[in-house]
Amino acid sequence: MPEQRPLAVIDVDGVVADVRHRLRFLRAWPGDWDAFFAAASADPPLAEGVTLVHQLARDHEVVWLTGRPERSRTATSRWLGEQGLPLGELRMRPDDDRRPARLFKRAELRQLGACRQVAVVVDDDPAVVDLLRADGWPVLRAEWLAYEATLGNAQESEGRT
Repeated sequence: MPEQRPLAVIDVDGVVADVRHRLRFLRAWPGDWDAFFAAASADPPLAEGVTLVHQLARDHEVVWLTGRPERSRTATSRWLGEQGLPLGELRMRPDDDRRPARLFKRAELRQLGACRQVAVVVDDDPAVVDLLRADGWPVLRAEWLAYEATLGNAQESEGRT
């Protein structure tokens, strides 16, 4: 049996995808999540994140772990491919899952880590990073795009991404 490469678990929004142009849909309450996710195909890539993923892909298997809902799988896969990013496993939030992103991602990492070595997790959300670090995961915080409280508040209160 061939040796498996360690996993690099990478978030999408705020790591490789610039979501700033869509935050306007979340500034009112309740947020317009359908419009927010529909606009994701127009996200500009974040050069720092794209470069990091290419570096990690040299000796890691890339797994995408995003709070985006399952219904946006096709658009997300297409966007990743258009950016020339590795099309590894894509783990997405079930459409009816309203847990905060940190709890969704914690559960997914526990599943991944039960049978594979997770070498690094890359995420931009401070709440996700803090919880995963406290759990002992090797986390790198993506800080090349200022984290917007709009998104964090929406994730915590509405549990959508």
